[in-house]
Amino acid sequence: MPVDRPDALPAARRPHRLSGGLPGLLAPGATTDPYRLRLYRLLRTDYPLGYDPALGAWLLSRYADVALALTDPRFTGYPHDGAPRGRALVPLGLCRGSLVCGPLTVPWSTAAPAVERTAYVLARRIAGRDRADLVADFCRWLPAGAAAAAAGLARPDLGALPRGARHRRAPGGAGDCTGTTALREHALASFLANMLDAPDLLAAATAGEVGGDGSGSLLGRAWAETLRRDPPVQIVLRRTRTEVAVSGGTLPADAPVACLIGAAGRDPARFAAPDRFDPLRSDADPLLIGPAGCPAALLGRLEAEHGLRALLTAMPGIRWADGFRPVAGGLLTRGPRALLVRPS
Repeated sequence: MPVDRPDALPAARRPHRLSGGLPGLLAPGATTDPYRLRLYRLLRTDYPLGYDPALGAWLLSRYADVALALTDPRFTGYPHDGAPRGRALVPLGLCRGSLVCGPLTVPWSTAAPAVERTAYVLARRIAGRDRADLVADFCRWLPAGAAAAAAGLARPDLGALPRGARHRRAPGGAGDCTGTTALREHALASFLANMLDAPDLLAAATAGEVGGDGSGSLLGRAWAETLRRDPPVQIVLRRTRTEVAVSGGTLPADAPVACLIGAAGRDPARFAAPDRFDPLRSDADPLLIGPAGCPAALLGRLEAEHGLRALLTAMPGIRWADGFRPVAGGLLTRGPRALLVRPS
């Protein structure tokens, strides 16, 4: 069931170069689509270690080096020393790396049904239309409703949620983890784009099939594969506590380091056919997903699974609008700008 999206594969364009040949991470065009510019590929192959003065950090793009920076105690958070070290929480995937990250304030048995109800309400609103944008009409609202549920509202009133609700902290919730929902919007949109590109995958996932090794639901594996292939957070900042040797040389002590998650997740030295969306891949890796117990990560997966099922229940014939192809954008954070569909 692997899926290749032609528009997501790098096109042959030449990125802007800094002095010494290092491609500029914040150069025009790179901030829109580093994949199409071949920027990540060039950094991995020719410049595995280099300093980007515009970003003010050393760049790490190979999976092995990024994994080291995320897990080794010789690295700490950036910009302050109190940020996570070693295998403590790292702001990765949907986790914001909050030092006060804690459990949901309501039982999981309450949060999950609330997310499911919210998803079905939103899906039914869209079902009668000739055309809809899932980013504007679904992905922006489902995480907001889930954040309200995480704050203790079992039946959030979607009509009463202000437009800025998705960018504010949920009252009484688990701090920044669940209240700020923009990252979950990006991740949900990427997940839906990947799934809608594969009708056979949709059918198998909604039928409840498990992965080839029985390790989990296909929907769960598809969600994890989305976070690897299309991470909502492309760059995670760390800082060295001492000199650290990496594949491209040696990082100095007390140096800001930019871990290029988008590049590491598509490193062919770690992942077979890395540009391919393949939930059944045998080389899946939980490292790039983020802390498994983070409330935001747990809610994100719930939103993806219940959201997709709600859409398919309300609109079994859902498909891309005529002539539409999803296009992602962004460098620091990334996700599809729009998902235009025909509900029936």
